[in-house]
Amino acid sequence: MIGTETTRQESDHLGTVDIPAEALYGVNTWRGAQNLAFSGCPLQEEPEFATAFAQCKLAAAYANRDHGVISERVAGAIARTCEELISGQHRQWLVVDIMEGSGGTSTNMNFNEVIANRAQQHLGGSLGKYDLVHPNDHVNRSQSTNDVYPSAMKIAVHGKLGVLAEEIEQLAKSLDAKALEFGDVLHLGRTCMQDAQPMYLGQAFGGYASLTRRLAASLRQVQLQLLDLPLGGTAIGTGLGSPPGYKSTVFSHLSTMTGVPFQPAENPFDAMQNMDVFSRVSAELRTAATSMAKIASDLIVQSSGPVGGLGEVMLPAVQAGSSIMPGKVNPVVAMGMVQVGFAIVGNDVCVAQAIQAGQLEINHFEPAVLSRVSDSISLLQRGARLFREKCIGGLQANAHRNETLALESSAIATAFIPQFGYDAVAAKVHQAVTEGRSFIGLMAQQGLINEKDSRELVRQAAKVVPTRN
Repeated sequence: MIGTETTRQESDHLGTVDIPAEALYGVNTWRGAQNLAFSGCPLQEEPEFATAFAQCKLAAAYANRDHGVISERVAGAIARTCEELISGQHRQWLVVDIMEGSGGTSTNMNFNEVIANRAQQHLGGSLGKYDLVHPNDHVNRSQSTNDVYPSAMKIAVHGKLGVLAEEIEQLAKSLDAKALEFGDVLHLGRTCMQDAQPMYLGQAFGGYASLTRRLAASLRQVQLQLLDLPLGGTAIGTGLGSPPGYKSTVFSHLSTMTGVPFQPAENPFDAMQNMDVFSRVSAELRTAATSMAKIASDLIVQSSGPVGGLGEVMLPAVQAGSSIMPGKVNPVVAMGMVQVGFAIVGNDVCVAQAIQAGQLEINHFEPAVLSRVSDSISLLQRGARLFREKCIGGLQANAHRNETLALESSAIATAFIPQFGYDAVAAKVHQAVTEGRSFIGLMAQQGLINEKDSRELVRQAAKVVPTRN
């Protein structure tokens, strides 16, 4: 039970330390928290990972009980504590930094000690005594940091990717709605930032929606590659230290409690050594972020002005844009989405380097991978939601401006090539630009087109040309 002292003492082979009397962690956690607080982000701030780790410990407790290597009483106390952690209790004692440099050992021991100490309480014992439930002998039985940590990583990221994919699918629906809303708005298509051909603004937003749906689908595909776990491989893949049949039992319990068909990796040594799946996850996150940033960048250009730029779309005015220029409104949400892309590209570089740096039987840079992948998912999830709610949802089109630019440009010129030839039409385009006139106006003046029919001609040219199957 918790004593009246403000601190209690715990010892290891390095010496004795003073720990807050009420703390559920122990000496290993204390050393890890003191020595390895690199990022300032403790485990308690990664709730999905904390839940996944507790699920692995819970499945292990049940499997160890089933195989008779820990008693029913001890397993029950451990299981009760794991369920409390999963529900969000005791998270304040998960104090080891997410970027700790011990290859995950400090993280694993933080969970082991919290679970052991709380289980001690459930059985009527004292904190830090470990006479009833021991962090290593009981909580960590049949396990190693090297199989539990990467397994918890995969479980946590699997769950977070599902939530992210749903958010991006919601963005796609919002873009679909704009494609329908802008379906009849004539628009000037551009290539290399120069006038190209006429189109409809709805077609552009339909393209954005198609891209976004594809990004979500790709995230769901890579999510499936996270189902194979190294759990049960213990230190290097052999399973040494666990009883026969443990692996199948622990996976049975894990799949039951999560509702997800997690399974043992086909080759446990591969699963322990290599983290290529996280390279693919990170790459998909980078692709999604930069692709969505491209959409945001397009909107920044299209909304430029409103007088001195294109002014084709109007983004929601969510806040003042300048501390000195009155009335100025900037595309702040779209710019933020671009910055999300920058940050996730940087995270992806870190992930690639950490995965490459793994050595021999394990990769001891898993904390960096977890930190950066988790950050990318969180950034992209928040970014997609804000982009949808604060930008796309209230975006409007300036139909008159769009149509004017399309009709005054040379965008229709391609339609005249079959009749007059490329060189002749190019000369007309050059003349119109040189004289500061619209291409259609010039062609009408020279009797080559009826100006009354020009608007319909442009609209017909903007339609998708049917192709044979």
